[in-house]
Amino acid sequence: MSGIYYQTVMPDGQWPSIPEVFNQSAVRFPERTAFSCFEGSDKHTYTYRQIADQIRIVGMYLKDKGVKEGDRILLIGKNSPAWATGYLSIQAIGAVVVPLDVFSTPEKVNALGLFSEVSAMLADEQWLVRMKGTPLYDTLTVRLSLESTVDDAHSLWNLPNGDTNERLPAIDSSSLAAILYTSGTTGNEKGVMLTHANLISDAYQASDPQFLSLDETDVFYGLLPLHHSYAMTAVFLESILHGSELLFTPKVLISRNITEMSEGHVTNILGIPLLYNKIREGVLKKVKAKGAVAYTVISVLLFLSLTLSRIGIPAGRKWFSSILAQIGFADNRLAICGGGPLSPQVVNFYRALGITFLQGYGLTETSPIITLNPRRKIRPASVGIPFPLVDLRISDPDLLGVGEIQVKGPNITGGYYKDETATRELFTEDGYLKTGDLGSIDRKGYVYIQGRAKNLIVTEGGKNVYPEQIEEQILLHAEIEQAVVRMYVGNKSTRSEQIEALIYCDPQNNVSEQMIHSIIDEVNRRVHPYERISRTTILTEPMEMTSTRKIKRTKVQRTLDRLKG
Repeated sequence: MSGIYYQTVMPDGQWPSIPEVFNQSAVRFPERTAFSCFEGSDKHTYTYRQIADQIRIVGMYLKDKGVKEGDRILLIGKNSPAWATGYLSIQAIGAVVVPLDVFSTPEKVNALGLFSEVSAMLADEQWLVRMKGTPLYDTLTVRLSLESTVDDAHSLWNLPNGDTNERLPAIDSSSLAAILYTSGTTGNEKGVMLTHANLISDAYQASDPQFLSLDETDVFYGLLPLHHSYAMTAVFLESILHGSELLFTPKVLISRNITEMSEGHVTNILGIPLLYNKIREGVLKKVKAKGAVAYTVISVLLFLSLTLSRIGIPAGRKWFSSILAQIGFADNRLAICGGGPLSPQVVNFYRALGITFLQGYGLTETSPIITLNPRRKIRPASVGIPFPLVDLRISDPDLLGVGEIQVKGPNITGGYYKDETATRELFTEDGYLKTGDLGSIDRKGYVYIQGRAKNLIVTEGGKNVYPEQIEEQILLHAEIEQAVVRMYVGNKSTRSEQIEALIYCDPQNNVSEQMIHSIIDEVNRRVHPYERISRTTILTEPMEMTSTRKIKRTKVQRTLDRLKG
């Protein structure tokens, strides 16, 4: 372990637990804002001292009600200071957080809760109502709510203050911190077991000066659902690690998000490709509406700004200050994209505006980040270089150097909850985690993702086609809301495989069939001949998506069958 960012927190060579990390920031910055949120035009703020006091109260309440170290506690609700306080309170007594997706069904939440053998449930008002009549509703429950909005003895902010002399236990960082349910890298939904050391080691590695430059003056924006490992580590844990402020928002609603980022003076935003694509589309649409001359001038300035930035001359923030203000990025110092592929064209757009824009890569099983672009040596087509303590290799590379990405490191899960078979399948014989993703590494150590191994299309000429790369090209067009590229059998007698694009457009945008086919024709001109789309299917309803706005490919056929039938 090396680097200044480790020295003050690991004098004995051990990673701290998540409660220890929060306590360190509470001691250093007791009166700084830890969590905040907007309700209408009012901003509610909670200091590190206030949250630390509340963690003790909630933790001792759970302990007095019989919750023991190692017990699993279900946590479900919209992003909020109450959700974050509940998360930290559970871990403060050595219990394990089981955070679930707010877009799940009550039946699924109940099933996962029973499977996890949870002994209590922390949920917001909406979910307590939805869970009535289920076995989980009869467990110990605590309502996640803001102090100012609910007068309820069982509300997280109104629990009794118990014995003020009793201390919370010390938490071993090797103990289980959370079980995160995901489709995993090997198929059906599984519970990824992550320890405190897994999660905290990932947050610290991201803080290596070559990647992020953060301190207590930063304001993070809690935009993505925090039950997901991406936001949990890169937003939630990263903010408390540095004593920064975390501004919560309950959902992705672009107009509201822009206002909150502006009024909240957000410096760091972590998003998914859909968000960055939408904001870019909105900017370019407004510029085009001003006429051809204005669009040409802005395009030239963007090109010049990007060119200057590559030689260390920052011009974008000055030239495009009005655009940055319009999209809520006036105070932004850093934007990170993960959760899916993003076109280099989009990356360069934000860089031209003067924003430090980084792409990374990871998965829930890796806590989740394993690679990130160095902020001073960005390669837009790459997801960056491996973290300092991550051992990354390409297994069985082909002639182009493409193979499965496999990793080892302190942030790697020990396996899946109550699923020994899937756990064995997750690792190689020599202990590397098999990501299921295909990629390559260049001479400088930068990693390039080609796509999921299970989505790979092999043409009859033996060429590999990576659907995600073609989808990137399609989604550069603002008219397209969703796109999935897949294989179909073009000739039943020869069983030859050809490429199909499934396209969905928002009906409100009035996109014609002719326009869609024109877009596909343009994409076909850009890709290799063997990657060209030979069949386009236009859908009249959207495909199912995850909470991080990725299409559930395993459910695509179900959507098609329903539309046909």
